Amino acid sequence: MEKKIKKIKIDEDLCIGCGACNVTASDAFGYDNEKSKAVVKEDAENTDNKKIEEAAQRCPVQAIKIEK
Repeated sequence: MEKKIKKIKIDEDLCIGCGACNVTASDAFGYDNEKSKAVVKEDAENTDNKKIEEAAQRCPVQAIKIEK
């Protein structure tokens, strides 16, 4: 059985604001227009784990960190 995601973080220093995570897992990721960076939405850990992991893999700068 796959472990449930406990925490999702975005490294703001790495994030380039490309939006790939939001396109892949819009229930978990949003966008901060002021910072031009991705953000983790409230209760993101309770959304589809496969989509979150796919979003992390698609991030071109590997800014998404997942803790299980």
